[in-house]
Amino acid sequence: MNERTAIMGRMFLLLGLLFLLPAAILLQIFRVNMLEGDGLKELWSKQAIDTIPISAQRGNIYDANGSLLATNSINYKVAVDPHAPNTTRDHLNTIANVLSEHTGRSATHYQNVIKNSSSRSRYIVLERSIPVSAYDDLSELGYRGLILEEEYRRNYNFGSLSAHTLGFVNHNIDGMSGLENSYNTLLKGTNGLQQVRKDRNNRIFAYVGAPQKLPAQGLNLHTTIDAYIQAITEEELESGIKRHMAKYGTAIVMDPKTGAIKALANYPTYDPNYPSSIDSENRRNYAISDMIEPGSTFKLVTAIAAVDQGVVNFDEIFETPENGRKVIHGQVMRDHDPLGDLDFTGVMAKSSNIATSEIAMRLKPETLYQYARNMGFGTPTNIDLPNEMSGRLQRPYEWSSVTLPWMSIGYEVQVTPIQMVQAYGAFANRGQMMRPYMVEKITDEYGNVVEQTKPNMVRQIAKESTIKKLLPVFEEVVSDSGTAEWASVEGLRIAGKTGTAQKLVDGRYQASYRASFAGFFPVEDPEYVMFVLLDEPRTSIYGGFTAGSIFKEIATRIAGLDDEIHRNLNSENFEIADSKVVPRIEGLHREDAQLLLKSNNLTANYSGSGEYIIEQQPASGEKINGNSSIKVKLGSMEADSIPDGFAEIPDLREMNMRQATTLLLSRGLEIETIGSGTIYTQFPRAGDLMRKGRTVTVRGKAQTMERATVVATN
Repeated sequence: MNERTAIMGRMFLLLGLLFLLPAAILLQIFRVNMLEGDGLKELWSKQAIDTIPISAQRGNIYDANGSLLATNSINYKVAVDPHAPNTTRDHLNTIANVLSEHTGRSATHYQNVIKNSSSRSRYIVLERSIPVSAYDDLSELGYRGLILEEEYRRNYNFGSLSAHTLGFVNHNIDGMSGLENSYNTLLKGTNGLQQVRKDRNNRIFAYVGAPQKLPAQGLNLHTTIDAYIQAITEEELESGIKRHMAKYGTAIVMDPKTGAIKALANYPTYDPNYPSSIDSENRRNYAISDMIEPGSTFKLVTAIAAVDQGVVNFDEIFETPENGRKVIHGQVMRDHDPLGDLDFTGVMAKSSNIATSEIAMRLKPETLYQYARNMGFGTPTNIDLPNEMSGRLQRPYEWSSVTLPWMSIGYEVQVTPIQMVQAYGAFANRGQMMRPYMVEKITDEYGNVVEQTKPNMVRQIAKESTIKKLLPVFEEVVSDSGTAEWASVEGLRIAGKTGTAQKLVDGRYQASYRASFAGFFPVEDPEYVMFVLLDEPRTSIYGGFTAGSIFKEIATRIAGLDDEIHRNLNSENFEIADSKVVPRIEGLHREDAQLLLKSNNLTANYSGSGEYIIEQQPASGEKINGNSSIKVKLGSMEADSIPDGFAEIPDLREMNMRQATTLLLSRGLEIETIGSGTIYTQFPRAGDLMRKGRTVTVRGKAQTMERATVVATN
């Protein structure tokens, strides 16, 4: 009896539990729906809502004239998935036909791409870049097997122009060098936020009335770079480096009155659109990151210190040894040639190391050191570019017995090219040293000025009377009796100093040299200061012949651009020559080449067959007699040599405005004319690629002015 009672008790307990379970479930359902329903619904809604970023557009970068140097572009890629649901052969054929209408390729071409792909492929790329109109037409098809992708990228409109100044961006569109890096935060802006819903499969859906935070678009940089001067500087630097067979070179052009950098060029260079396609060494900005022993260009410091301190008389005579050598504290100092007896002007004009060191040893070490510091050496210029080096200027307590004489001629001190430009800029600007800068102003997306750069005077490097006394001395350097005869431009007053420095490698001086020239013009009212540096030129080690000749070519062409300087040039000094400069016609269509040659009153002998010029002799830039003909070889060019939607800029110099307009319009480009008559300069440069619909700017001169400019440029 007891056992049966126990069993029954367990059964009733089990049944009770079974009845309690549905009751508990019903109670929980009641609680969830009636008591806590509103709160749980709100919690679920919060969990199902998320935010996605709205990308901010990176700001543009402009030159001083408003030309767009860097901007953003979108590439549209087209691919297909033949195995997508409801995708038929007719769908694929329709896609091929639409693409054909916009790209010029046949529909059969795209059909063959699909046909020849792997039978299991679900991602077949048909085009990597299509026009917006093609993208819109394809989007309207609505096929599931059609894959359209947008790729945002940074676009540098003029290729390698000003590459080291602009810098480049990485795959996240973050600045890695140049202005792109130093102004990255301002350029990139701040992304916005868009509220969206997510389903349980984590798929995102937009919904009507979803709140959003709009992005703060990136700010725009308006630089001090003059694209015309930049193009001239790059062209002449490259030409000079190749002519003198140097390893690399740097050239900087600055306005001495403000510190605004008009041009900054390095060669070899690179295309910031494809930064990874070249050695990282070529992406380094030598102008601000190279520390070099400057050689005789540093004698400006010695000259200013000596005259300012009154330790030298302009009329005294310095006797240099007949063999051009002198032992100073156990070390031999040499002049480049035996120079004989020299006055102070002759010491600088002929660049006597021995006499310069003699003058310097009249100064206390602390005095020479202080003048070097006052002129910006040993400290960064604080230019608004990344990775600037400060150079190296030892303090007097670190000096040896030979430091003072050797520093006076540019050894045992390391400087950067930008420091040298700043120092000579101060000399040109009556002793007032200005801070170099690259960005004139910053604007928002509506054009409102957010920040305006004001020229910043760093200090007065010496008495203005000292500067006035020294100007004729350094102008004598650029004369037929000075070391910089090759830098002179007839009719243009130039002052400056040459430099030739033996290279110090691993603590020892090698049989290799750097050649340089620093100068400014016009002396009566300096508008441009320039420094040119060549590393290991092979035609000559002397800066006057190598760097000086590059300075001359750049200065001559800048003078042609500057109306004020050009008006002051004595055009009678320019002789009109019978020779003509051969234009660049390689890569042009035959009709374009004929138009260009005709405008230059040149003839050609054609060989081969085809519609494009694949070879020319003589090469562009060479001079020929006006009666000579150019040998031209015709051939065909690859269809992909010029990307879709782009055109190659022809050489428009020596054309009249009508001829240039006809040629540019035939290529789908617009033209902006400044002045009238014959074109003597253009931007962008000949040979650059430019998107169709963009504008090419040309400058012209009337016949009398044009002839003087042509001969000066050539």
